[in-house]
Amino acid sequence: MFVALLGAAICSVVTPAQAQNQSGPKFKFDAEWPKPFTNKWKLGGVTGLAVDKDDNIWLLNRIADLRDVELHAELTPPTAACCIAPPSMIHLDKAGNVIGSFDTGATGHGMAVDRKGFIYVGQETVRKFDPATGKAIGETPHVTELQPGQGGGRGAAPRTPGKGGIAPVGTLAPSFLLQQPGRGNRPDPAAIAAYRAKYPPTTPMIVGGIEEVRLDEPAHEIYAADSYLGGRVMVFDMDTFAFKRGWGAYGKPLAEMSTKEEDRAYKSGGPMPKEFRGHLTLNISNDGLVYAADREANRIQVTTKEGKFIKEFILAPETGEGGSTGGVAFSADKAQKYLYISDITNSCVWILNRQDGSVVSKFGTMSQNGGQFMGLHMIAVDSKGNIYTGEVWNGERVQRFVPAK
Repeated sequence: MFVALLGAAICSVVTPAQAQNQSGPKFKFDAEWPKPFTNKWKLGGVTGLAVDKDDNIWLLNRIADLRDVELHAELTPPTAACCIAPPSMIHLDKAGNVIGSFDTGATGHGMAVDRKGFIYVGQETVRKFDPATGKAIGETPHVTELQPGQGGGRGAAPRTPGKGGIAPVGTLAPSFLLQQPGRGNRPDPAAIAAYRAKYPPTTPMIVGGIEEVRLDEPAHEIYAADSYLGGRVMVFDMDTFAFKRGWGAYGKPLAEMSTKEEDRAYKSGGPMPKEFRGHLTLNISNDGLVYAADREANRIQVTTKEGKFIKEFILAPETGEGGSTGGVAFSADKAQKYLYISDITNSCVWILNRQDGSVVSKFGTMSQNGGQFMGLHMIAVDSKGNIYTGEVWNGERVQRFVPAK
């Protein structure tokens, strides 16, 4: 492994081939979890995953990913025995049984649950939900207009029973479908420039969309990964929802963030982008460090809670479209010795030494078989050290992996 010292910062670069010769924690696929749904539900892509204080699992799924062929039981009369769209939020117990559910009212991405049981969901902002009523009871400040090319709208469009999406978001689909308005079309550069002038990097609100939500309950703070300008770490008060602070790549203050696209360009083997490139997720360790995974730049940056840059880990830098560094989770030991990184492109979970970013092992490959991944997206860990994963694309499932000797 090559390690370069940059002042007080450490930059570690690890390739997939190096992981083959190392050893680390082993995990076994738990085929008994979760239990089959008994109410004809068919999951959409899993866009949020969290473990509560009782080691029960909350999952957020994207109903828009479902296709007509998966919703025949919604028709009148039904034309097949299965299936129907589930609520967007589902609560599972340790045995894998459904113990609760509710609808969030709009597509979401990223979620967290506090010790009182309230749910925080990333939508165009971070909304706090009461699980007993399914009602939103608070939200962080956010802009009310879509940025050019974002598409999709802000709320939940009325669904026609038995009718799925024409190009399910996050589901493998013919490329021509993705060129329709609101489905990945390229916005006008002039419109982008005007929007960025109206909402500079210092804007103390959520401007883009939310990729991830985390809670620092002792400090009463919400951390949100805002997708605007490739990614901003934004911190809000957990009680008042007021903005407190934020930063960009390398702990750069919001006022110093660039709006230039060339500062987000990435090339394998080249210099790292000056700004976050895209699909920023994050998590907070027990010792008070923030791990921000910049998936499209194949890297994880470590800062203090105030945004002071400490070090950077580069993971599988040759990974192309999609990137290697997705969700971030920690091992269950008190010291949190290991980082667990979900990789949507290489279809594996990487296990890294948290101290220096070296890869000690990995598991998984691209397949729809149990224990493998097709669209590995979300990752979470319970107090027993079990790893939970959630998939988009054609996976659309949650799985559990238990520690193995």
